[in-house]
Amino acid sequence: MNKINKLFSENKDKKLLSLYFCAGCPTLEGTADVIKTLERRGISMIEVGIPFSDPMADGPVIQDAATTALKNGMTLRKLFSQLETIKDEVSIPLVLMGYLNPIMQYGIEAFCQSCVESGVSGVIIPDLPFKDYQDIVKPVADRYDIRVIMLITPETSEERIRFIDEHTDGFIYMVSSAAITGAQKSFDEAKQEYFRRINGMNLRNPRMIGFGISNKQTLEAAQQNAAGAIIGSKFVTLLSESKSADEALDKLFDALEQ
Repeated sequence: MNKINKLFSENKDKKLLSLYFCAGCPTLEGTADVIKTLERRGISMIEVGIPFSDPMADGPVIQDAATTALKNGMTLRKLFSQLETIKDEVSIPLVLMGYLNPIMQYGIEAFCQSCVESGVSGVIIPDLPFKDYQDIVKPVADRYDIRVIMLITPETSEERIRFIDEHTDGFIYMVSSAAITGAQKSFDEAKQEYFRRINGMNLRNPRMIGFGISNKQTLEAAQQNAAGAIIGSKFVTLLSESKSADEALDKLFDALEQ
């Protein structure tokens, strides 16, 4: 069974926590250590960012991390090589998050094969058109048992959400707002209503809520209305500041209690 499906099937009553960080930031060779530290500290799933020069859905924190990673020399090929060295040491799902251009340059078939060889269970491609997903990416990804995770926003129609739910597997990434990534202090009533509305649709796939989660209020709001929460910008900031995954996690867990 794919590790993503296994995670959700075995933790239906547990509120999951997934963290995002950008491969190659703060250091080129630190990616494997960050992953092993996050698993050891109880993180449920990890999203590893593929650095790209034009990350249109990302705010300044993740843009800066991508810039640093590229300057450090991180590439998709280098990332796969690093992940392959720890494949047998990591049991939680790893999801690559990156834009379409580098993946297409690498080649869809080669990308999915490298995912399998390096222990990657899924991929999130924010700028992948759904038709291209269905026609080009999904048939290849299915052969390699790689989950392609789709995003929905408060502006996504119910018809579209049900269509995505029907044609994807793994989980649905619920973006808390249509804006770029970045920490928020609270979710307003409109966002909470969006969470409740999607929760009431009884979708087939579990959902994870991301974008803006950085404290107790936003974490609890996400976990009450989905299988769990995804934290990106807050952790990326702390990791860049401390240069230590353990120290960044200590500070993150403190922030999530406030």
